[in-house]
Amino acid sequence: MKELKDIIAAFEHAQNGGKQTALATVVHVEGSSYRRAGARMLVTDDGQLTGAISGGCLEGDALRKARLVMAQQKPMLVTYDTTDDEDAKLGVGLGCNGIIHILIEPITPGAINNPIDLFKRFLSSRQPAVLITVFSLNDKQAPQPGTCALMDHQEQVAGVFPDGTIQDAVLVDARYVLKYGNSVTKTYIYQDKFTCFIELLQPAVSLVVVGAGNDAIPLTNLASVLGWQVTVIDGRANYLSRERFPEAQKLIDAKPDLAFADILIDNRTVFVLMTHNYNYDMAILKQLLERLPVYIGALGPKKRLVRMLDELKDEGLTITTEQLQSIYGPAGLDIGSENSEEIALSIVSEIQAVLRKRNGASLRHKAIIHNRTDDQIAQQVIATEPTIQ
Repeated sequence: MKELKDIIAAFEHAQNGGKQTALATVVHVEGSSYRRAGARMLVTDDGQLTGAISGGCLEGDALRKARLVMAQQKPMLVTYDTTDDEDAKLGVGLGCNGIIHILIEPITPGAINNPIDLFKRFLSSRQPAVLITVFSLNDKQAPQPGTCALMDHQEQVAGVFPDGTIQDAVLVDARYVLKYGNSVTKTYIYQDKFTCFIELLQPAVSLVVVGAGNDAIPLTNLASVLGWQVTVIDGRANYLSRERFPEAQKLIDAKPDLAFADILIDNRTVFVLMTHNYNYDMAILKQLLERLPVYIGALGPKKRLVRMLDELKDEGLTITTEQLQSIYGPAGLDIGSENSEEIALSIVSEIQAVLRKRNGASLRHKAIIHNRTDDQIAQQVIATEPTIQ
């Protein structure tokens, strides 16, 4: 969620400077593109850009259209068809072989559907939420409502729908997305057609590094670049300093039995054991097996990890197949890492692959990077007007 945080910060800076702003959002992609639906970019009236909607090819044209949106105070849906060779003549030159639909909306401070306020609401707690963006893909000249509502993890809704006739149907789908975790795009047909991008927003990855040695520094720095929340745990106070770990949100000086007293472990929390202290790591591993996080990375040779597990079994601990599947040791992908920076890259890449349920293989072996069945837009005909909530 680093992009959202950066956009909020840039918006507040623009407000302090008396600048107008607009938000560009990729709301739908057909075929291939550099960024997928949900990519965002904040544009100021003096041309400052925060975030990205492409690899740099669309930004210039989007800036020009965003200035028009700010001047007219009217959202606009823009389509870039990169499957057409004429695209290159227009100066876009994406080379992505896809169709990208981008909604550009002015941001009005104080408006009930101000997307920045909805972003802040999501980021105020470490819980998933669903963001609902409404547009008219059928008629680009029709009103484009834009970012209009947020459903939090308790299914409470903030914001206002542009048309009550679709509200009940959209909220049913939003609850489904919240429960099962896949963003969807759907067209609701009732007199006029509205297309909704119903987007799952996930909390930032929480990386807990157990060990404050020199090799932990590049790992925390790289995780911070990605916008991950970083906690460093160690029992050695002289290692655990703000000077050594300026990017960490938490520094915890504790013995193993007290290490997790102030840590929320959820399905976006991952751990890397790298104290190089066998007994400390094993005590931490024992606690983690009971909590079953999605990823436990163990630095060091395989035989070290096997020995730990054997000793825990000798102590009477039953270790299940599910628990073993959450342990990655030695931690990291096989990219030939030697120094601590390369090892950090290897570990972060493995964590990303695990969280996204990918195998970490080279993209050269894939004909399609993203599943194009995700590009299909379902339709729902609303035969009768539902009760407005």
